[in-house]
Amino acid sequence: MVKKAVIAAAGNGTRFLPVTKAYPKELLPVMGEPVIHHLVEEVINAGIKKVAIVHRTGNNLIKKYFSADGNLDRYLKRVGKYHLLEGLRKISRRLVFISQPERLSYGTGAPVLAAKDFIGSDPFVYLYGDDLILEKKTGRFISKLIETFEKYQAAAVFGAQRVPWADVDRYGSVRFKKDSPVSYQIETVEEGLSADEAPSNLVQFGRFVVSSRAVKVLEHQELSSRKELFFTDTMKILAKTGVVIAQPISAGEWLTTGDPERWLATNIKFKKFFA
Repeated sequence: MVKKAVIAAAGNGTRFLPVTKAYPKELLPVMGEPVIHHLVEEVINAGIKKVAIVHRTGNNLIKKYFSADGNLDRYLKRVGKYHLLEGLRKISRRLVFISQPERLSYGTGAPVLAAKDFIGSDPFVYLYGDDLILEKKTGRFISKLIETFEKYQAAAVFGAQRVPWADVDRYGSVRFKKDSPVSYQIETVEEGLSADEAPSNLVQFGRFVVSSRAVKVLEHQELSSRKELFFTDTMKILAKTGVVIAQPISAGEWLTTGDPERWLATNIKFKKFFA
């Protein structure tokens, strides 16, 4: 059973400078709640019991957001608004906070290594801290990923969505394994390819259900040409010897908040969807 989740929130947020000098981009709001709050609710609604948030060394603002504030609680009780933070209090009991050591290489694989002790030998859900899922019932897509992971006893299952061919070069394009009896089993993920070169316009995004073998792979994985430790490369390695599945999202939409323009577009889409 998959009961643990790791959320990556250790980036520098350079696309949001100078705002992110003051606080991490994962605390930027989408429809009144920080992005990181949406992610925690998503995994809890999918049945996850323990959630590790991996944050940047020296930045404790995410932990502060989820922690109790005695003065504020007393004020809210006095003015009859204590209920406003009830949802936050409930989810905060599931959380642990892990500081990503500065000795680790930069990249999407580093938070998993930082959470090595938390993960242990258990399978886990892994989320990128700037990717959101717009769906009627939050957590439904992660539940589907877990279901597929357990059904095929896969090494990994990750979220995938079709994008316009003109945008394919911005993402990791999925190449499927030929003649596989497993639907959507991948051969590899190829990044930075043009529409003429890419094997498909189905691209990977930041939702994964992974066996603990991913940690062992990352411990020996070579850095990319940019000297970063990429989790996409981990998927490629796992796919060589095991079943890795790209699960298309159907009843929902993947949205990213990784830069100001897309963060604003995500807010607008959430507003229209829940209007």
